[in-house]
Amino acid sequence: MKRHVRPYGDTTGDGMVQTSFTLPVPAGPAADGAARQLANKMGIDPATVVHSHPIGEDFTFFVVYGSVRHVVDLHEVRVVERDYPLLPPAEVNTAVRALLRRKLVVVGACIGTDAHTVGIDAILNIKGFAGQKGLEYYRELKVVNLGAQVSVPDLVRRARAEKADAVLVSQVVTQRDAHLLNTREMAAAFREAMGQRRPLLVAGGPRFDPLMADDLGVDRVFGRGTTPGEVASYLVHAVQTRHQETA
Repeated sequence: MKRHVRPYGDTTGDGMVQTSFTLPVPAGPAADGAARQLANKMGIDPATVVHSHPIGEDFTFFVVYGSVRHVVDLHEVRVVERDYPLLPPAEVNTAVRALLRRKLVVVGACIGTDAHTVGIDAILNIKGFAGQKGLEYYRELKVVNLGAQVSVPDLVRRARAEKADAVLVSQVVTQRDAHLLNTREMAAAFREAMGQRRPLLVAGGPRFDPLMADDLGVDRVFGRGTTPGEVASYLVHAVQTRHQETA
C-alpha cells in the first residue's frame, strides 16, 4: 500500500473532490461567485459550482467540484481498531453465562432532549439492524430500553436499580455539540454516583469520533454503521477484561 495518496476523480492522483454547503446569500451569479471563493479558500482550485439551488429567499445550497493539492499520509492516520473478536449470538450467550453466571444487564437510552431512537432501537430491539438481531435477541442479556429524552439523573437511578453492567447512550442531535456535552455530563454523573463501580459506559451516534472515548469519559464510542453484533461482542470483551483486572 502506498504511503501518500491523493483523491481520485477522473484519473489517478488528480485530486478531484466534491463538497456541498449552504451560504446565507440569495441564489444568483453573486452567490455562485461566493461559493467559488469559499472553495478556493478551502484549497479547491480550480473550483466549479456544479449545482446551486435556493433555500428560501436568503439561502443557497451548493455542490462544488474541483481539485485539491493536499496529500494524505497514511502513516499519520489514527483510528480505533477493533481489538476484540466478533462473536455469533450463541458464543456471546455462552461467554456471558461462563463469566457472570447470570444475565448481563444492559440499559439503553437517548439522553437530554434527543428524541431520535432509531439508533438505540437498531442496537437493542430484537428486529436489529443490517441483518443482525438486536441485543434483546440474546438469551443471556437483559435489555432495558428507556427510550428518548431521558434525563441523566433518571438514567443513573435506573441503571443503579437494574444493577446494570453496561449503559448504552445514543445521541443524534449535534447542534452546538449537544451530543458531546450530554455524554460528558452522563459520564461525570456516573463517576460521582458510583465511582469505580460504575457500569460500562458506551456512547454511539453518527457524529461521534471513536477516538474521543477518553475525552468524553466513556469506555467506548461507536460511530455510524455499528451493528448489534459488534456491540454485543464488545460487551463480552469489556466485561471479561474487567473481571481479569479485579481478580
